[in-house]
Amino acid sequence: MGQFPSITGNELIKALSRVGFVVVRIKGSHHRIEHADGRKTTIPVHGKETLGRGILLKILRDVELTRDDLLGLL
Repeated sequence: MGQFPSITGNELIKALSRVGFVVVRIKGSHHRIEHADGRKTTIPVHGKETLGRGILLKILRDVELTRDDLLGLL
């Protein structure tokens, strides 16, 4: 497995919106996104701060996408 992209929370939300995810709730800096088929996760949005590898892996597991799927959306 190669490198993960350096991506902010806002960039990730925009990428996931291309496959049908929508923001359903915002509480502080945490954006809750859901898909019509029931997949959901929370994405931290802290300005221009990039997401760490661990949180990015967790989000991708939650939304059932691979690293390659994400790279295709960016």
